[in-house]
Amino acid sequence: MTQETNPLPATPLPAPNFLTAALPHIGAWTHYFLSADIPILASTAQALETLRANEDDVDANQLTSVIQVDPLMTLKLLSRMASLRRPGSNTETESITTSLVLMGISPFFRHFGPQATIEEWLVNEPEARQGLQQLLTRAERAGQFALGFAVHRADTDATIIHQAAFLHDFAEMLLWLHAPALMVKIRDAQAADATLRSNVVQKEVLGVEISDLRQALMKLWHLPELLVNISDERHAEQGSVKCVVLGVRVARHSANGWDNAALPDDYADIAALLNASVRVVPSFLHKIDHPILEAATLGDHTETPQPTAPAPL
Repeated sequence: MTQETNPLPATPLPAPNFLTAALPHIGAWTHYFLSADIPILASTAQALETLRANEDDVDANQLTSVIQVDPLMTLKLLSRMASLRRPGSNTETESITTSLVLMGISPFFRHFGPQATIEEWLVNEPEARQGLQQLLTRAERAGQFALGFAVHRADTDATIIHQAAFLHDFAEMLLWLHAPALMVKIRDAQAADATLRSNVVQKEVLGVEISDLRQALMKLWHLPELLVNISDERHAEQGSVKCVVLGVRVARHSANGWDNAALPDDYADIAALLNASVRVVPSFLHKIDHPILEAATLGDHTETPQPTAPAPL
């Protein structure tokens, strides 16, 4: 094992000091997130503490069922695993379960102590909670759509495709956690002008495009190569990337119903990807729009769970 170089934070830190102005460039943003705390869902934190109390009886599958519904905990695990990986070792097919098997249950619990929770972090930021909840729901639907496309195509990387779509918006989630006022400004600008392109307003408010920040952070944290490539729209000619991109697009465009004017273009692209008739695409999407996981839901403000008082799953 190599010495850890760029780990994500593993222990709760003091109350957040939110960013209220854009950082000067993408390097400054990535440097900021190197030391930024990343809270997770309270339900995830509570479930991990319950399992910690029975650590000797816990296996990788039990931990996977807890972690896989939380994109931020998934991100922290994959980054931690990357820090333990030998240079040049194969990273293409790493999943949550294989990461846990390679890491070991006891080392996982030793590294990931009681976690700061999103509910506590954003207790005084209702607009950020709402924005983040919308992203969490969208992430689950995007993952399910992408998985449906991959299964239809008999893609051998279906699990990683699902994971890539599920994690696609993690940088935007981090920004809601650390720069809520800036994200509200972006949201309000787009609500006021439906023709305003996302990348334009992001550059104006943040100084960077969120997609560029996502790719920079994935590379900085040495996430699995296939996950990075699948999440990079610059590889859009690849079928696996199209599964992710279209899964994310449909989840975004149908977030408030199936009458969005952008959906017909999505249907046409999906039909081309799946070698199917455009006519059957809407019914196919409705059929698979039933998440295999329970979409993550932000609960009421709770205290950070302690090992001595585990909460039930």
